[in-house]
Amino acid sequence: MSNVAADQVLDALGLRCPLPVLKARKALSALAAGQVLEVLANDPAAPEDFAALCQVTGHRLVAQTWDGGAHRFLIVSAGPSPGPGPASGD
Repeated sequence: MSNVAADQVLDALGLRCPLPVLKARKALSALAAGQVLEVLANDPAAPEDFAALCQVTGHRLVAQTWDGGAHRFLIVSAGPSPGPGPASGD
């Protein structure tokens, strides 16, 4: 696991897709570029969802672990979001 310290922690345990990613996206949009969000989630889809979130938004997933009960993600913010974008792309 990376030794990156989190600037903010988001507990998304017990939430199911898409709530963990939606809450993380909102939290990341409020962070300055370079700040780190730690997300705890136990949704089985979380690893794929957070990888996709980072790919689409430009945030960086720098660490991911599973302790048998929860996923832990460390995500470096790309900076504040200008606001909601299109609901769906192409």
